[in-house]
Amino acid sequence: MILLPKLSILSALFFLVGVNSLMFHLEPNARKCLKEEVQKGVLVKGEYEFNELPGQKVGLMITDTKGHHLYNRETIEDSNKGAFAFTSDDHDIYEICFISRVPHNIRGGRHEVFLKAKHGVEAKSYEGLGDAAKLKPLEVELKRLEDLSESIVQDFAYMRQREEEMRDTNESTNSRVLYFSLFSMCCLLGLATWQVLYLRKFFKSKKLIE
Repeated sequence: MILLPKLSILSALFFLVGVNSLMFHLEPNARKCLKEEVQKGVLVKGEYEFNELPGQKVGLMITDTKGHHLYNRETIEDSNKGAFAFTSDDHDIYEICFISRVPHNIRGGRHEVFLKAKHGVEAKSYEGLGDAAKLKPLEVELKRLEDLSESIVQDFAYMRQREEEMRDTNESTNSRVLYFSLFSMCCLLGLATWQVLYLRKFFKSKKLIE
């Protein structure tokens, strides 16, 4: 069994409206992943390509935090490129991992991996929609802009919700800190009073004070 040491995770901000392309190196028998938080019901598409090396295999796996596999190809053997697509079932963090597998009798080389990812409005095929609904190019573009505007509004609503949650958390934390501080002060005052009474009783027993 080939051990696959997990390298540090690359954080890629490719889920605000847009298309992202990136290139990274994949070391032999290594694993590199990209993680991103995706809202529910968002379409995600991607295309990937890597340089071929003799005897080496590259796999691709997409999972969520629950361990569900949305896409899994242990080895990409038919070509050095491909595509994937999935729709998020829930608001979750999704992980796209490229895995290098090299036999023990081969000195492995480093792969160059190219990844182009789309999400939401940019991942939809409006050309196909226009052909199916017999829409004019201007109508297709207006439909795309409408979906884009709706996506931006949803993003801002989500950001506002997160801001409210963070504010509630901060207020709750401040209240707990205040109560803990008051409790600590009461404990210190009680301890100080006990020490004074104990020392007074001790000194009286030694007839040092009256």
